[in-house]
Amino acid sequence: MSQSSDRLYNLLPVIYRQRDEAQGSPLKAVLQIISEQVNLVEDDISQLYKNWFIETCEDWAVPYIADLIGYRTVHEAGDPGDITTPQGQQRNKILIPRREVANTLRYRQRKGTLALLELLANDVADWSARVVEFYKLLGWTQHLNHLRSLQGRTVDLRRGDALDRLNSPFDEIAHTIDVRRIQSNDNRGRYNLPNVGVFIFRLKAYSVTRTPAYCVEEESPHCYTFSVLGNDTPLYTHPQPEPDPYHIADELNLPIPIRRRSLESDNKPANQKYFTANEKYYGEGKSLQIWVGSPQSSPPKMQPVLPGKVIVADLSDWQQYRSHKNMITVDPVLGRMIFPVRQIPKAGVWVYYHYGFSADVGGGEYDRPLFQPQKHTLYQVGRQQPYPTINAALVAWDTQRQAQPGQEELHQAVIEIADSGVYTERLEIHLESQCGLQIRAANRTRPVIRLLDYQADTADSLRVYVKSGSQFILDGLLIMGRGVQIQGEMADFLNEDTSVESTNQPQVSGSIPARIKIRHSTLVPGWALHCDCEPKRPNEPSLEIFNLQGRVEISHSIIGSIQVNQDEVYTDPLPIHVSDSILDATSPKQVAVDAVGYPVAHAQMTILRSTIFGQVLTHSIALAENSIFDGILRIARRQIGCVRFCYVTPGSRTPRRYNCQPDLVEAAIALPPSPALEIAKQRERDRVRPQFNGTRYSMPTYCQLSDTCAAEIQRGADDESEMGVFHDLYQPQKAANLQVRLDEYTPADMEVGIFYAT
Repeated sequence: MSQSSDRLYNLLPVIYRQRDEAQGSPLKAVLQIISEQVNLVEDDISQLYKNWFIETCEDWAVPYIADLIGYRTVHEAGDPGDITTPQGQQRNKILIPRREVANTLRYRQRKGTLALLELLANDVADWSARVVEFYKLLGWTQHLNHLRSLQGRTVDLRRGDALDRLNSPFDEIAHTIDVRRIQSNDNRGRYNLPNVGVFIFRLKAYSVTRTPAYCVEEESPHCYTFSVLGNDTPLYTHPQPEPDPYHIADELNLPIPIRRRSLESDNKPANQKYFTANEKYYGEGKSLQIWVGSPQSSPPKMQPVLPGKVIVADLSDWQQYRSHKNMITVDPVLGRMIFPVRQIPKAGVWVYYHYGFSADVGGGEYDRPLFQPQKHTLYQVGRQQPYPTINAALVAWDTQRQAQPGQEELHQAVIEIADSGVYTERLEIHLESQCGLQIRAANRTRPVIRLLDYQADTADSLRVYVKSGSQFILDGLLIMGRGVQIQGEMADFLNEDTSVESTNQPQVSGSIPARIKIRHSTLVPGWALHCDCEPKRPNEPSLEIFNLQGRVEISHSIIGSIQVNQDEVYTDPLPIHVSDSILDATSPKQVAVDAVGYPVAHAQMTILRSTIFGQVLTHSIALAENSIFDGILRIARRQIGCVRFCYVTPGSRTPRRYNCQPDLVEAAIALPPSPALEIAKQRERDRVRPQFNGTRYSMPTYCQLSDTCAAEIQRGADDESEMGVFHDLYQPQKAANLQVRLDEYTPADMEVGIFYAT
């Protein structure tokens, strides 16, 4: 509402308001209803004026404004979606980008300029890009009267930095001519006179701010990794804005992995044998920084390490390198650092860096929506917050509830972690009926909950005991070291009365269901990682559920395998809803969803726009849509549910399937039954099997479909987007849209091609 609902009532003289208040305020109630309608009309009129401009109009008005300036949609990208549905609205934002419509007239004025092609990639597809004119990299004999100083030079073995960038988007070495066409579908060429290449960087750089580095004690106490999980991870550049619209992007302007030679300082003293860190990359607000000290001390004693104290080197072999005295050695390619053997930091090491990933999934320092009850109590946890630990906030919540039992907002608690630190705690949470607890990260933070092996006789998972009507939410967290256990009211089977009278009690089946939600979080597959990103405990589940009477919802998250331990006699199948997430059992042969000691899990799955690594053994599937199942599915009840627009591993037992692969490609083979038919089917199954650039968690290309992946997978969803967790990126539509726009604005007699650098 643009105005208060009492706006008309406040215009009345005071005498009438006093009389109305004395009679119970009936006039005020009537005027509030009238004011609400007046506000609606005024807001509608105001929005009607805003819809005249592309910057302020509603999404549905963008195609109409585009039509006024002669903007043409791209047929290859697909037809616009239904504006009345959220999925259709999101698709239309990709097919008809608001930024492109706003700048169309400016594009036409700048047609033929090189920098415009980079701007198109950003406005049309929201991709970072670098444009290269390949004719400048052709090697030819220079004419003495017409020297070309910008032409590519022949190979000079003493120019290590140029050799390091060979065949990359930043190449500057001369090449022989390549006669293949740059827009060929099979084998594209590059180095020719009319060719212009647009190198696309699809991965984004996500920051991690002031988080502890991981000490790799199995190697040596002076060895550290930037990643708190202890794995190698390439450090990415924090893109800096370009100085002017005509500037061609370089390495500092793009979200790319930092090379060792890039991180080296430009100036090295003659008497110095090593390169220190380049201040363009290292420092506050740059791409990475290191602190030594403890933030828990009062006042915090965290000393930033100066760029002149950081050496850049190759640390592929920890033991073969010894850092110089009073210096720290950093390898940005592996994300490692080494301190001098006799100068090990006693108070801790803290880092700021960037890592690469495809989308806002699994939690991180990105903008995400926060949901909370209207009436709730907020407990803030952090180094500079009222509560230093999560357990301290839980104790405070329990104390306040017991002291003030009548306060409704105390039944709903939100514990918000305000920084990206690591919280090593043993958490055991008990939720009473009608109580709700949300443990979340503050917006643009990525806290880590580290669970350790505290006790030898019991498991040390994050345990949550829920009762009917309760609600537990994890939002924006990374949980490592152990899994999460959710236990319902019937979980303590060793102590419950198993007589007929007790088991037939109606309080279990007729109670209000509990709700478990996991949003934008990561439950590390395999609990922890080795340096090469291999899981340490690949057979252990990340989420265990015991006799839960309720519903589990997982969205925009990365989790390991799920174990469901439900009473199949007295309970219905547990509803588990997974959307826009990755369910990773660490191998297609491992089990992603199952129940220990039973053929299938007593659960009913709903899986939307997700990627599953591992076998799914469950009671039923209500709906599976736009997903990739890289593992066998065995569904007990095939009479209910549907699997549509998914890749299903051959040999699976599922409900009825609609437009799934490899079913479609097998059905398209026109051969009579014969050995040749089976060979052709197997060839098609192998062709459409999803191919990924990375299948290990924490890799930048984790779950990203390869460029060589079959088109039936890349455009196999119901709206012609890709199957899997990155469906909502609409990358096929972006690519088709961008290719047409590039052809439209490319200089005359030039040919442009798209190359995916990441």
